[in-house]
Amino acid sequence: MSGEVKKSSKTQENVILIGQKPVMNYVTATLVQFNGGSPEVILKARGKAITRAVDTAEILRNRFLKDVKVKGVQIGSEAITIEGQTKNVSTVEIVLSK
Repeated sequence: MSGEVKKSSKTQENVILIGQKPVMNYVTATLVQFNGGSPEVILKARGKAITRAVDTAEILRNRFLKDVKVKGVQIGSEAITIEGQTKNVSTVEIVLSK
């Protein structure tokens, strides 16, 4: 997963994909989305990046935007095939709203 900011074409919600970059990069990307007028931002992560997504949400809520609330959290898993072996990878979506 990358740290790119993408807009979903069907619902026009802002989605930030959490990857390997430092947490503050994702906090900044989320701040840009909220300051740009977005009422809601979704942080998506899988595997080891899940902790980075949680850290991003908490840093944003506790240090930068006190009025941002966690609207919802969805968890799941994806089957990924690596070198002929199928493994399940955990996923999380954290919905933040102003």
